[in-house]
Amino acid sequence: MERSVVHIDMNTFFVSCERLTNSELNGIPLIIGGGDRGVVASCSYEARRFGVRSAMPIQMALRLCPQAKVMKGDMELYSQLSHSITEIIQEKAPVVEKASIDEFYLDITGMDKFHGSYKWTNELAQTITKETGLPLTFALSINKTVSKIGTGEGKQKQNLQIPPEMVQQFLNPLSVQKIPMVGDKTFQLLSRIGIRTIETLSKMPCEVLQQMIGKNGIELWKKSNGIDNNPVEPYTERKSISTEHTFTQDTIDIDKLKRVILGMVEKLAFQLRSEQWLASTVTIKIRYANFDTETKQCRVQYTSADYILTKTVTELFDKLYQRRMRLRLIGVRFSGLVRGTYQIDLFQDTEEMLALYEAMDKMKSRYGFDAVMRCAGASFKPNTKNEILKRKP
Repeated sequence: MERSVVHIDMNTFFVSCERLTNSELNGIPLIIGGGDRGVVASCSYEARRFGVRSAMPIQMALRLCPQAKVMKGDMELYSQLSHSITEIIQEKAPVVEKASIDEFYLDITGMDKFHGSYKWTNELAQTITKETGLPLTFALSINKTVSKIGTGEGKQKQNLQIPPEMVQQFLNPLSVQKIPMVGDKTFQLLSRIGIRTIETLSKMPCEVLQQMIGKNGIELWKKSNGIDNNPVEPYTERKSISTEHTFTQDTIDIDKLKRVILGMVEKLAFQLRSEQWLASTVTIKIRYANFDTETKQCRVQYTSADYILTKTVTELFDKLYQRRMRLRLIGVRFSGLVRGTYQIDLFQDTEEMLALYEAMDKMKSRYGFDAVMRCAGASFKPNTKNEILKRKP
């Protein structure tokens, strides 16, 4: 049986959320992002017409569109509305994957036996917009890749249904950049040998692509031919990552404890970014020498940034550790995870900070976590028998 997979993308989500609370923002070029040295987190279609794009430096965006209004953004509002959308979809759809704060995949295979799949999806889309006031685009096709490309092509135009017999005809004229896994470097590499459209890519020998790009070459060839067997992964907000550190000797040294906390947060934040997670809940755990255990948690804006998570965990620790008794264990957990990239929350970050995180992450990925780390966090030694690194469903 051919699968029926829907991709739902909330149109310029951050911008739409702001306009929902302030109608004066309607119809004007709007940029959501950090200060003068920050980056664009989202922008309106009016700003995009001037060439403004996500992750672009704010200064460059304002040179392209000087009349644009720049807003810092309200991640608490965006998170609340994202949660509302998720609840609506989960109530009606059989299998839902929350790919990011504003993207969803639905597997509605077999729905045609009872309803028209496109009609059902259209009714769901209307319900979401009616109950939240937020616009969206969806595409219905045979797998996640084709559906995601479909929403990109349907933006500001219409929702799309791409039946099996039309998949290759739909994909062929599009740029290879439309394939989700193709970044700038891969596109430049393919362009140098004359591969610019999906049709040309689909006709390349799979072995040649593998030699050029490595193991991703096979996956790229499959996607260009409309092949994607990746399942829609059911979404749950209970996923978390955590780590605990048991001291060889109970300690009351505050400086040492905070250095350990810094190292723990740095490791977990790196894991978040590596696996493309954003956390919305932070928990600190302490165990005293007499084995009394206490925890404290708080909600944060969806993030994977070290400096935000470190500040939050440190503040929680200061509030929790009040008994001045020696500690034998300390733990940190990030939960309420959603899929998303690092830039989604960086309203206050600068280009330099983004570049620094990217460079550090690359070194850690290639040479191991210990390859580069903050001196203050060196008291935390990962990969030892005292550390427990968990991922909980």
